Amino acid sequence: MRQYELIVFDWDGTLMDSTGHIVKCMQQAIAELKLPPLENSAVSHIIGLGLNEATQALYPGIDAQTTDALADEYRRIWLQNPHDTPLFDNAKNLLTRLNHQEYFLGVATGKSRKGLNKVLESSELTSLFHATRCADECHSKPHPQMIEELIDYCGVMPNKTLMIGDTEYDLQMAHNAGADSLAISHGAHGIETLEACRPQAIVDDLFQVEHWLNNLSCS
Repeated sequence: MRQYELIVFDWDGTLMDSTGHIVKCMQQAIAELKLPPLENSAVSHIIGLGLNEATQALYPGIDAQTTDALADEYRRIWLQNPHDTPLFDNAKNLLTRLNHQEYFLGVATGKSRKGLNKVLESSELTSLFHATRCADECHSKPHPQMIEELIDYCGVMPNKTLMIGDTEYDLQMAHNAGADSLAISHGAHGIETLEACRPQAIVDDLFQVEHWLNNLSCS
């Protein structure tokens, strides 16, 4: 009997190498609104949160109207500036093989529904996922709602669910839902941050994700 039935992936920084583009769009939005400048590392740390939660985290002392304006400006810039953001190596092959092995596959992302649908279509991955959840449909990570809804939709148990992500928000969301997590280090958060969340393991890339899952099935 396999250890997991449902595998949930984060999107940005996990399947798609989009961290740099997100940071660039947010920095442009910050400049357009003439807000106090931030280091790129501070901006990348909020990747994974819902957009409203992210802007509030970036400027916790600024009024809600301004952080809402920042979210709107970021959204405008991101949607109007198409960028050839690549999938990480082995993303499509890994998802195709897992789909053929009859895992349930899901996405839980801080993106909006419009944003996720855009990149799913451009990457031609839509058909590989059984269900997806976005931050404008559910509570933002690390609240467990996204994973809980995917678990309910697929009819599996939390302990048969694995979340794969690159940020502490992904790993904390999994923990809050009673699911296991696997951390990947090629995204937004560093090793020490990921280690503190106590995932099942930390891997470097999607080739190692596949190797880790294959080892599970052989044990």
